[in-house]
Amino acid sequence: MTTGDKQTVAIIVGAGPAGLSTAASLHKLSIPYIILEREDCIASLFNKKAYDRLHLHLAKQFTHLPHFPIPATFPTYISRSDFLKYLDQYAAHFNITPEFRNNVKFAKYDEDMKKWKVEAAVEDGGVRCYVGRFLVVATGENCDAFVPEVDGLSEFEGEVIHSTEYKSGKEYEKKKVLVVGAGNSGNSGMEIAFDLANHGAKTSIVVRSPVHILSRWSTNFGLVLLKLMPLHLVDSLLVLVSKVTYGDLTMYGIQRPKEGPILIKIRDAKYPVMDVGTVKKIKSGEIQVLPALKSIKRGGNEIVFENGKCHQFDAIVFATGFKRSTHLWLQVAFFLHYRDGNRLGIGRVLIILYQYPIVRLCHMPSHILIGYISLITLRFTGLSVGGAAEYTFYYLMLLRLPVGNSIT
Repeated sequence: MTTGDKQTVAIIVGAGPAGLSTAASLHKLSIPYIILEREDCIASLFNKKAYDRLHLHLAKQFTHLPHFPIPATFPTYISRSDFLKYLDQYAAHFNITPEFRNNVKFAKYDEDMKKWKVEAAVEDGGVRCYVGRFLVVATGENCDAFVPEVDGLSEFEGEVIHSTEYKSGKEYEKKKVLVVGAGNSGNSGMEIAFDLANHGAKTSIVVRSPVHILSRWSTNFGLVLLKLMPLHLVDSLLVLVSKVTYGDLTMYGIQRPKEGPILIKIRDAKYPVMDVGTVKKIKSGEIQVLPALKSIKRGGNEIVFENGKCHQFDAIVFATGFKRSTHLWLQVAFFLHYRDGNRLGIGRVLIILYQYPIVRLCHMPSHILIGYISLITLRFTGLSVGGAAEYTFYYLMLLRLPVGNSIT
């Protein structure tokens, strides 16, 4: 440890809802912390990478952060702008002041010091070092935009963007637009297709895999039922309601998975689609469903699909989700491997895994804490969005640590 190192008790990486929730919980215990954020604002995904019409699909009682409810004056399904207002109020209420433009490049547990050492690249090109007893990884599921490799994509003459760059369908009026992805990026693909069609674009969407489509009210009702009924029964009920509401969508190119929506979300991190009107437009022909794309003909804007058919488009929007980058900078001895190849350290660490219906607490030495917080997943477990950080809160209380600046 050098004289230039910043020392604290807990180092939080990420100033999204997960990081803010954890910071608020630590604040209530008077435990010192530093929160590092690579962007210049809190909740950068909502601030910079979300489309204009975005509303939270779950009711506000399922989306509030711990210790500070969403204002009663906000609507049941709050807009992106209202959610950002709430997060600003939340940060101000708990005096959360992240260190912005700190892009973490390295984090390792020092056996001699019994503390974590974190290095972050800062805006002036230098490196800032932090030392803390606990490390909380609150970078979430949506770190870096993912665009799959497609033969000929680099030579496509139209516009190509990721869903994080999409704002509104206004600029695509009368254009032929292909949306790729119906569930990987949450509900972005289906909702972007809906927005494009509303603005007069000739819209198509690639639905490659089976996907559950649920209404808002049934999803929220399902979350309530999860507190009263076994998961498999709630899944069965949600599927039944979906069949009654939407009918058989096979003729439109949409298959329904054999397993239930909540089980698939918990096990495979694949989201059900919460319909905002897209299905109606698919049935009316305003939105065309297409199979997986195969390649793009070079020197043009013609796309070849798996069924052998070709269609021309002016633009492609990839709503193909994200990839985690935690494994690039988190240096630990053992790893938990995910299906997508990303990994998370579990060596001598208290792990908080929010990918599963029950938070698994592997009791390890109290001087190490890593929480890989996936708050969106938590919504499908019957808990509130802020529940994840509250587990950090209660864990620190269980440690019977002294509070205040004396903790080292």
